[in-house]
Amino acid sequence: MSVTRPSPTHLERVGPPVIKQQRVVIQNQHGEKLVGISHETGSKELVILCHGFRSSKERIPMVNLAAALGKEGISAFRFDFAGNGESEGSFQYGNYRREADDLRAVVQHFYGEKRVIIALVGHSKGGNVVLLYASKYNDVHTIVNISGRFYLERGIKGRLGQDFLQRIKQNGFIDVKNKGGKFQYRVTEESLMDRLTTDTHATCLLIQKDCRVFTVHGSCDEMVPVEDALAFAKIIPNHKLHIIEGADHEFTSHQDELASVVLDFVRSYPPCSKGISEQLPRSCIRADNSTRSRL
Repeated sequence: MSVTRPSPTHLERVGPPVIKQQRVVIQNQHGEKLVGISHETGSKELVILCHGFRSSKERIPMVNLAAALGKEGISAFRFDFAGNGESEGSFQYGNYRREADDLRAVVQHFYGEKRVIIALVGHSKGGNVVLLYASKYNDVHTIVNISGRFYLERGIKGRLGQDFLQRIKQNGFIDVKNKGGKFQYRVTEESLMDRLTTDTHATCLLIQKDCRVFTVHGSCDEMVPVEDALAFAKIIPNHKLHIIEGADHEFTSHQDELASVVLDFVRSYPPCSKGISEQLPRSCIRADNSTRSRL
């Protein structure tokens, strides 16, 4: 008696999407090679993922979000900004505008390949970068800001010390070391000023109303307080806020919930088709168009 077994190709057709990871190198406008990983599902739709400060495409939020998108048949691309991870260039503190330029090079590359970029997703500093991109270019209409910082003048003393302005004026730079005294990176006066002169309030006001923005923040984020998320919600015209109760800055114990809410937003109604209040059950809507969740 013989038993006919399904072939591997048959299983692939009826099962979850087959995801192929490919290494992609894209040159930015400064001639530096940006290295990324493309998670290809066969779909032309693509979500671009942007990492945070001194991070890389290999950090958990980037990898997990790419995997979650892939399971839903959505292709994703996670990459290293210049001076980070595998990409060329030297690391610079601040650098918000230049990283937005890096993102521009990535977006143009995939538009050149006739891809449909359905969302830009950024974590921490990457959240600021995708918002800055949206304020300059109106060609991607879904933006996800995960744990981004609104008040960029804050959080500096914790890394550079209380007297950072005096020291950097005196020496022209500050060398940041870890607790063991090992050198980590150098902050120049120019790169510090880049951060201090990046106006988040003005950036948010420049984002067009046909651009949907989703801010996700952890209620227990000790690196970037949840009040920053509330500030984004007050200013950005077409905005939805979701606070994950108990989550820290990296969503260490809340990766599944983070992926779930991001996927829901990315897959929700296209820009301009319905207002945010029409997309949510009335019981979930707060006065500031925000939602909260608990585990």
